[in-house]
Amino acid sequence: MPDWLIPPTEGFRAEDLDHLPDLPPHTELIDGSLVLVSPQKVFHSILIDVLVAALYLATPREYRVRREISVTLAPRQRPEPDLMVVRADASTGKDQTGYTADSVLLAIEVVSPESAERDRYRKPQIYAQAGIPHFWRIEDNDGSPVVYVHELEPVKSCYVVTGIYHGRVRVDQPYPIDIDLDEVRHRI
Repeated sequence: MPDWLIPPTEGFRAEDLDHLPDLPPHTELIDGSLVLVSPQKVFHSILIDVLVAALYLATPREYRVRREISVTLAPRQRPEPDLMVVRADASTGKDQTGYTADSVLLAIEVVSPESAERDRYRKPQIYAQAGIPHFWRIEDNDGSPVVYVHELEPVKSCYVVTGIYHGRVRVDQPYPIDIDLDEVRHRI
């Protein structure tokens, strides 16, 4: 049994993810506990590809699009959003393993059956508490993505829904973005 399966009494810390040997890919830290992620479905993978392509075209030069890279939100919180938009000046090179919350402009989670509770409830809560200004949650509606766009309400440190999108997502915040969601169905 690997040593990392036994958590320390106080739980794991964000920096531990960089030093634990042989962790499975995409291991997250939520509330001091390691979360091992199940293999993803084709819908999830294609949706991420479509989003990455569209975001690369729309994202201003002062930002970067990152997929499946962790973000340290607090000492015991280091989730791995499916996608993030981060400040370009926060990128340090090819060996970087994560970002800090203050460098993230937008976090995106595509809800999977095994991660539904985390993606719908816990992750938005900790992203908001860390001050990430924008959050998208994307659900699978029988092969068609539904995008729930949220903006941070800073006084209460929680997200409010600013739009629900089917077929196409067009937003002006955090910058103009236009994504044809029907592209996902055509690629499956």
